[in-house]
Amino acid sequence: MHDDRLIEPSEGPAFAVRRPGGASDVVLICEHASKTIPKALGTMGLDEAALESHIAWDIGAQRVAEMLSDRLDAPLVSQRFSRLAYDCNRPPEAAGAYPDRSEIYDVPGNAGLSAEDKARRAEALYHPFHEAIDALVDGRLSDGRNVVLVTVHSFTPVYFGTAREGHLGILHDDDSRFADAMLEAAQVLELDQVLRNYPYGPQDGVTHTLQRHGLTRQIANVMLEIRNDLITDEAGQTVWAARIAELLEMSLGRLNPEGVQDDA
Repeated sequence: MHDDRLIEPSEGPAFAVRRPGGASDVVLICEHASKTIPKALGTMGLDEAALESHIAWDIGAQRVAEMLSDRLDAPLVSQRFSRLAYDCNRPPEAAGAYPDRSEIYDVPGNAGLSAEDKARRAEALYHPFHEAIDALVDGRLSDGRNVVLVTVHSFTPVYFGTAREGHLGILHDDDSRFADAMLEAAQVLELDQVLRNYPYGPQDGVTHTLQRHGLTRQIANVMLEIRNDLITDEAGQTVWAARIAELLEMSLGRLNPEGVQDDA
C-alpha cells in the first residue's frame, strides 16, 4: 500500500454538515447519502449498474434529508462516500461494515480485507462521521437544548423477488418514545402504509447509529425508511419531505421538555 490515506485531500472530508446552527430540536443524519467511491478503491470490482444501485447508497434519501433540514431548520450530518467503502450504520467490528456481498451482488473490493484494511476504512470514513455527530449533539446538549435524533434511509420496493408494500418505516431500538409519537401522528394524518420496524428492525443490526448517539445519551431517536421508488425524483422527494416534516413537527409536540411522550 503506497499511501495510508484512503481519501485524498482533493476528495474533501468524509462528512458534510448542513445548517449546523439550525433552530429545530431535530438532528438529522444520513449515513447512506452518497454513491461516491473513494478514488483509491476504484470501482471495487463492480459495474456501473451496481454502483448506481441501492447497494451503493440509499436512493433519494439525501435529497429528502436536505429538504427536511431546510423545512425544519434542522442540522443534517451526511456521509459523503458510499456504504460499499464503509457502511456507517455499522460499527467497525461488524462484518456488514465492509460488505463482501450485498443483496444479489458480490463486492470484490471488499473480499478478504485484512484487519489493517478495515482499520484504514474505519479511520477514514466511520470515525470522522460519527465524531462529527458527537460534536454536534453534545454541543447542543451542553447549551441546554433538547435533541431528537432522526436518521433518514430508503429501501428497495422489491427484495429478493418479494414486493414490499409499505411506504414509510418508523424504526426504533429499545427507546420507542419518538417512534410511538410518529406512528400516532401518521394515524391522525391518515397516512397509509406507515409501519413500525419495517422493512426490518433492531434484530437485523440496523440501529447502530441510534444506539451510539441516542440510547447512550437517553435522547429520543428514530430511524426512517422510505421506499425508494417513491423518492427517485424531485416531485416525490418534495412530497415525502413535506409529509415527514409534518409528522416530525406533530411528534415533537407530543414530547414534553424531558423527551417523554405526553399521554394527552
